[in-house]
Amino acid sequence: MRTCAGNQEVVDRSELVIIAVRRQDRHDALAGLRVAEDKIVVNVMAGVGNDDLRRTLATDAPLVRAIPLPTIRERRSVTVVYPSHPAVDSFFEHLGGALPVADEPAFNVFSALTGTLTTHYAYLATLTSWAATHGIPSDDADRYLRSLFQGLGRSLSDQTRSLQQLAADHETPNGNNERIRTTWFDQANSDALKKALDALLADLR
Repeated sequence: MRTCAGNQEVVDRSELVIIAVRRQDRHDALAGLRVAEDKIVVNVMAGVGNDDLRRTLATDAPLVRAIPLPTIRERRSVTVVYPSHPAVDSFFEHLGGALPVADEPAFNVFSALTGTLTTHYAYLATLTSWAATHGIPSDDADRYLRSLFQGLGRSLSDQTRSLQQLAADHETPNGNNERIRTTWFDQANSDALKKALDALLADLR
């Protein structure tokens, strides 16, 4: 590993430059940075389009947006990219796969979907808390729910079945799972989720 004197030296010594600062910090963090045309810039800042970044960097280098997820470190994450670029696609293929999309509006939809990640964890935490109110030790509820949903997660690798089919395959007609899905995750709940995603998407555009 080489330690550089600053960001400019990092850029100068790199072929692929990844910009990964918070959106609100980008102007201060990138001020004065010079990016030569022979570099490839990967923009992983949520809500910052390539036109915006090009103005900030004042460069004609190729710019590619990407959404790397935490599981990329385990080489198990598909990374959405726009536009497709051979070097960037190849880079992410080695880390779990690349998913090029047609345009920036499509990219923003995937970015909004990424915003649901921690909601999944909060959902599981809520189930653990509910179990605790009924006398179940939190550690036991936590252990059980992790095991339950890790098992379900593995079924997602079966791409021969749609998500709707996977749901149906895990339900018994008039059973417990169908009851919770139809009484809690009803149309109003579904519409509220879509409304929240629409609001996030508007902010990302």
